[in-house]
Amino acid sequence: MTVAIFDLDETLLDGQCTSLWASHMADLGWVDRDSFVDREQALMAGYRNGTQSLQDYLAFSLAPLVGRTAEEIAFVVEPFVEDVIEPLLHSAAMRCLATHRSTGVRVLLIGTLPAFLVEGIAARLGIADALGIELEERHGCYSGQPLHADAHAALVTAVNSWLEETGEILDHAYVYCAAQDTLWLLDQAAHPHAVNPAPALQEQAEQHGWPILEWR
Repeated sequence: MTVAIFDLDETLLDGQCTSLWASHMADLGWVDRDSFVDREQALMAGYRNGTQSLQDYLAFSLAPLVGRTAEEIAFVVEPFVEDVIEPLLHSAAMRCLATHRSTGVRVLLIGTLPAFLVEGIAARLGIADALGIELEERHGCYSGQPLHADAHAALVTAVNSWLEETGEILDHAYVYCAAQDTLWLLDQAAHPHAVNPAPALQEQAEQHGWPILEWR
């Protein structure tokens, strides 16, 4: 079976899911809006332009989860996805997703963000397969740390493990991504697509002759 792999931020979604989640946590009263959201946006901008590490971003953005259970988080993720995320899904992305499904292509949703967010969005879209950053739990509660110190490398490993376990191969895959940190995936795919690409990825796409899609 052929697989279509969709990244989430700026690909399916018009925006950054973790930034939207940060604002939602402020709505819930879990964080102070003025101090937390501004800092989160600065760290996210730094991560996207390569001046801030993913580890630094996660250390800050996951802190409000300390002491909270997975069940507590799941309880608020479902309405968050319905009320905040769903209106921001690109209609062109949804049409592409529907086309792949109608022809029997298996879909995998990925994101460099907490797995509970990727999985919550996937569930809303009826996508069975989803991979994100797994979080560490201690004594039944989130610790505020990713399960693996190098979260991006762990996600790469998880995607490769999923491909091996399911028998899917990138030699036949369609891949849709927007961020430079997905270059490893686009490089290996039979049908890579740079979607709303950041400048660095757009340059790579132009050099390789990959299709560039504007999903707005």
